[in-house]
Amino acid sequence: MKTGLACIGLTTLDVVARAIDALPEGEGTTLVEGIACAPAGTAAGAALVAAKLGVPTRLASAVGGDLIGRFIRMALEEAGVDLAALETLDGLPSSTTVLAVDSAGRRPNFHALGAGMLAQATPEALEAARTVGFLHYAGIGGPRLDGGAGASLVQAAREAGAVVTCDLISPQASARDELGRLLPLVDYFLPSAAEARMLTGKDDLFEAADVFLGMGARNCLIKDGGRGSIVVLDGVRAALPAYAITPVDTTSCGDSYCAGFIAALSRGWVPLDAARFATATAALVAQGLATLGKLESFEATEAAMRAMTLNEAA
Repeated sequence: MKTGLACIGLTTLDVVARAIDALPEGEGTTLVEGIACAPAGTAAGAALVAAKLGVPTRLASAVGGDLIGRFIRMALEEAGVDLAALETLDGLPSSTTVLAVDSAGRRPNFHALGAGMLAQATPEALEAARTVGFLHYAGIGGPRLDGGAGASLVQAAREAGAVVTCDLISPQASARDELGRLLPLVDYFLPSAAEARMLTGKDDLFEAADVFLGMGARNCLIKDGGRGSIVVLDGVRAALPAYAITPVDTTSCGDSYCAGFIAALSRGWVPLDAARFATATAALVAQGLATLGKLESFEATEAAMRAMTLNEAA
């Protein structure tokens, strides 16, 4: 049986500062609690978290030939992520986001476009897709992946026996066309509540999940922030509460939920319990800055599941 995870899609660097509740006047200096930077994005963020949880992980994406790109590589390599399929696009900057996190954990952000959205179906990406037990596809909206190239990678992974998960980032209405290609190949679709409502026109998240199932997805988990998630897994429909925490930075909670879900599945957990583990993973990430937050290991996250209190009232 194949093992390990390949993540395909967006790579960025996140620079996170907290707490910023208002911009200072003029050129004044305001002291903040902390600043952190880390690889992020729907592909690299999930890859970093999965590696932290002990999953052998590969990343198929792109960075620019700049200092930020070199920093992203260094941080991912230190975490043990295999970067054989991470392209460096010389002459382009790396995608970068500055996030001004306020005291409530909300995160208005400023994004500079770069190489991260130009991930493509390289031979290295195809090799990664064919040789892992799990493929996390997070490339919808990528101009070099939409229209069939990304779907070909997902198809190759499925034919090789991989479990396929899929996430979104800031989808446009055109994403429905790409989902039409991809969802029949996807075992677990994991959009956010805002994305699900925008793409389906349904306020009720179970109804939104049913739309995605009707498009071909085998299962659907919809992430809903502090309200938890709703899941339709193997015919079981459930609302899973979030944990009662004080959020510090919710920047990478969606990516960490996906990575936590995959990490638990890779250890043989049943999908519903894996979704609960995903919830705990996101809760730990939300209690610190940037992509990893307070996340330590799979075992520590499992212990946190027992120690943290569920927010049943949300």
